[in-house]
Amino acid sequence: MTAKSILAELESLGSDSYKQLLMRNHGIVEPFFGVKISEMKKIQRRIKRDYQLALDLYDSGNYDAMYFAGLIADDARMTKKDLQRWVEKALCGGLPGATVAWVAAGGRYGWELGMKWIDSDKSHIAVAGWGTLACVATIHDDAQLDLTGLKALVDRVRLTIHQAPDRVRYAMNGFIISVGCCVKPLSLHALTTAQKIGPVSADLGNNDCKMPWAPDYIHKVQLRGEIGKKRKSVKC
Repeated sequence: MTAKSILAELESLGSDSYKQLLMRNHGIVEPFFGVKISEMKKIQRRIKRDYQLALDLYDSGNYDAMYFAGLIADDARMTKKDLQRWVEKALCGGLPGATVAWVAAGGRYGWELGMKWIDSDKSHIAVAGWGTLACVATIHDDAQLDLTGLKALVDRVRLTIHQAPDRVRYAMNGFIISVGCCVKPLSLHALTTAQKIGPVSADLGNNDCKMPWAPDYIHKVQLRGEIGKKRKSVKC
């Protein structure tokens, strides 16, 4: 299985109408084919994980291939250099907040790189940083987490979220939700902080994406009795 063969397969699955929708509503830029994630999932089930193939596909610069690379990446084998190269190229769509965040959080350097990236003055890198930290909180046991550091980050969001760029604001809000829902010792602090923050808005483009109201989201998880429940994987 080579990057060339996967690119050819992705091209065959592309849809011009879906491509136009992604360009118009989600700001995806060329080159890409317009492949639905449901189609990528079928290939993912066949390949499962492939470290080198993921690197080669991401380096192709094709958006569909870059997104797919995150689905098959062997997170544990990703180096800091790999992840830094990925985040710098994650310029649009779901690449920074999803693809890079998933892979970074699933490996050895999620916390370290997330903390570094949130200080970037480049919005896409800051988005990846907050997304990575949210994923770390979502998949790692509380005993493995830096609870003091997470609490400080929740407080940082309260002080800075309304001044942050739109997509960074969205990622920060997602971080608060992840801590509130998945980190049991900090759930109440995240909830009360979200209430202090108040409504958060952001221009996310011409699409149906909406900013979740963090207190309501956390309350719903409370009602289901699932506060502190971890996910095995954040990739979707």
